[in-house]
Amino acid sequence: MERTRRHQPPGLDAPVRLDRVLAPFHRGAGDPTSQREGEAWWLAWTTADGPVSARLRPGADVEATAWGPGAAWFLEALPDLLGGRDDPTGFVPHHDLVARSWPSWSTWRAPASRLVLQALVCAVIEQRVTGREAFASYRRLVRRFGTPAPGPAGERGMVCPPTAKGWAAIPSWAWLESGVEQSRSRVVVSAARVAGRLEECADLPRGEARRRLLALPGVGRWTAAEVAHRALGDADAVSFGDYHLARDVTYALTGEIGDDDDLARLLEPYAGHRHRACVIVVGTGPAVPRRGPRRTLPTHLPRRF
Repeated sequence: MERTRRHQPPGLDAPVRLDRVLAPFHRGAGDPTSQREGEAWWLAWTTADGPVSARLRPGADVEATAWGPGAAWFLEALPDLLGGRDDPTGFVPHHDLVARSWPSWSTWRAPASRLVLQALVCAVIEQRVTGREAFASYRRLVRRFGTPAPGPAGERGMVCPPTAKGWAAIPSWAWLESGVEQSRSRVVVSAARVAGRLEECADLPRGEARRRLLALPGVGRWTAAEVAHRALGDADAVSFGDYHLARDVTYALTGEIGDDDDLARLLEPYAGHRHRACVIVVGTGPAVPRRGPRRTLPTHLPRRF
């Protein structure tokens, strides 16, 4: 059954930039859970009510059409996904780069998918490896253990991620074949077993939600922040410990490559909006010059016997 809803976040005087809002949910080329079609986006997710696929089209209002058991859930949560929880009131640029970029980014809002486990699984898989490695692992696992997306998205080859029970049931050898060693897969399996408590974070105050996430073994401040960006609509959570973020932001703002301590000092004036400042800087600032070859990615996977 097909369902449709139109929504424009209140207070915006310009159409929603779906590329900016939904980009954090795209896990590289070949991601079976998200695809871009011109200015429209397709998503294949697993909600509390079951799998859903959705097509979002920009315009004066965002038009969202959804299929599957989770369609009603998805459309009800659409305002949050488009940034309804985020309020940029009080944001003041404190650097020339941010001031120049702010007019074109003032309509950006931090998205909140409300799917905490889904965001956590992706973040854990991305721990301590390159993005390409993590995206490849996630792609293999979803295609192997997920559910074909309902509606037209299934015809596009899209797949919804496993349920919590599905993630918990993946055997150890399948994780290894997908390039995820035990130290990371154990975190996902443990989190999946308390999925109900995790999903409650979507309705908790941000501080309490953060404490609940950090109470999970294997979840540190980087992972908790990554979840907060995507599932909770937190425009202040900073991904300290990220391989690129401190380098990129400090270089763009000062011309010098700094570390997490330097990043924290630069972001102090943006308290309450630190992630927003990072998004603007990374989205518009100069890139750190590359001075060496990129890391060679692994070309083998463990064999199953």
